[in-house]
Amino acid sequence: MLDFFTIFSKGGLVLWCFQGVNGSFTGPVNALIRSVILQERSGSNLFIHDALSMKYKLDNEFELVFVVGFQKILTLTYVDKFLDDVQLRFRDRYKNQLEQKGAMKLLNGSFQFQDDFQQLLREAEESTKACAPAPMKTFMQSQKSQKTVKSMIETRGGEKGKEKESNKKSKNAKKEASAAEGDGDSTRGGTQSGLPKKSSPKPQENGNEGLTPEEIKRNQQEFFRRMGGGGPKKPSSKSFRGVFGMLKGLVGSKSLSQEDMEPVLDKLRDHLIAKNVAADIASKLCESVAKKLEGKVMGTFTTVTSTVKQALQDSLVQILQPKRRVDILRDVMEARAQRRPFVVTFCGVNGVGKSTNLAKISFWLIENGFSVLIAACDTFRAGAVEQLRTHQRRLNSMHPPEENGGRPRVQLYEKGYGKDAAGIAMEAIAYARSHSFDVVLVDTAGRMQDNAPLMVALAKLIAVNMPDLVLFVGEALVGNEAVDQLVKFNQALADHSMSDKPRIIDGIVLTKFDTIDDKVCVSFVG
Repeated sequence: MLDFFTIFSKGGLVLWCFQGVNGSFTGPVNALIRSVILQERSGSNLFIHDALSMKYKLDNEFELVFVVGFQKILTLTYVDKFLDDVQLRFRDRYKNQLEQKGAMKLLNGSFQFQDDFQQLLREAEESTKACAPAPMKTFMQSQKSQKTVKSMIETRGGEKGKEKESNKKSKNAKKEASAAEGDGDSTRGGTQSGLPKKSSPKPQENGNEGLTPEEIKRNQQEFFRRMGGGGPKKPSSKSFRGVFGMLKGLVGSKSLSQEDMEPVLDKLRDHLIAKNVAADIASKLCESVAKKLEGKVMGTFTTVTSTVKQALQDSLVQILQPKRRVDILRDVMEARAQRRPFVVTFCGVNGVGKSTNLAKISFWLIENGFSVLIAACDTFRAGAVEQLRTHQRRLNSMHPPEENGGRPRVQLYEKGYGKDAAGIAMEAIAYARSHSFDVVLVDTAGRMQDNAPLMVALAKLIAVNMPDLVLFVGEALVGNEAVDQLVKFNQALADHSMSDKPRIIDGIVLTKFDTIDDKVCVSFVG
């Protein structure tokens, strides 16, 4: 049922492995390490790679990773418990070797775990078979069938009436007999029948019967002394242990558990959401931090709050770190050395400021000595071409053509409205190549992420022209909506591409930061 099971350290040393099928599992495990463990995205312990499903568990105390792989078409309900059992058994058996820090000491250790693994696997599979769902009952075994059969049996009403009357008579006879027995007892006790009984007060039992007045007084004094608190009590060893444990938990040297981190993580989650982070992203971040710290021993004089905050900060830095080198000026210089223009395409929803930020990036490029050609591929919105022409005129007024040998630093390539955007972009790139422009900035029409025809047109523009950089322009104030926009834009580019390796979004430009005060829009993370 299992394809493989491996135990390795976070340094990359494989301590033990089990392989249930032929073939190498190095590729799937490396993909798990690159995509999840190194990126601090351990909120969910399930990772799917091609036809394999992998579940993993981190042991932060000994810096170990336990990974199990199986076919994703299978539904194995025992895998989570099996992972926990293997982790506990492996820790308990090789605790002394694992406590010896250092790669060479781990390499010299012998981890013979095959018998224990097979035993745990056999127990897990047997428990699953024992808990298998019971077979469905037939209709004849169901309660509905029994009720139907009972309703079909006909009984005469007279017999039912006689049975009810006989039951009533027997009950009344029992009541009269019990009443007669009570009257007889009262008559034997000396009371007259027919007269109401006088209720004699029953003496209260207080435990003082047979005691002298001096003993009763002594008991009362002892009772009041106990209620008043009496003398001071010696502090018990249990209370000392409780105080010591609390101080130990505050100042460190403690193994972190989920219960210890829960209050701190709840506050951090609420704080992230209040700062305009998407709710699901905030939850995933906190879950990842909890998985990373669970079982880890805190240092001396460190609190749970400071430890969790530092772990969250490290996770954010790791996630926000770009996966590729981002140096646009260097890329432009490399493209100029190859005698071709560097092409940048801007996309996004309506009204986020694509044209305005295109002009800002144009200013930044011409300040660094590059010539820019703007391709007006927004052939749908009225006034889009005129807006770009205004930006071009203002930029050239800041850098007159006389400073560049009579050639304007910024030029506009436009074919009016109603034309094919992909064709205009292709012609603009060819024009820039023939006239030695350094950069081509392609402005596209705004579109909602749910508009399928416009998303197909955008995917066509990118697939035909293959720009060097695709930038998504988004507002910093939209919050959770930005996640949906970015995910659907990215998915549309991948779905409608004709290439095996589709071009997707390379970067994000955030606009309108002056509207969010002290909130930081990291809704795009994840």
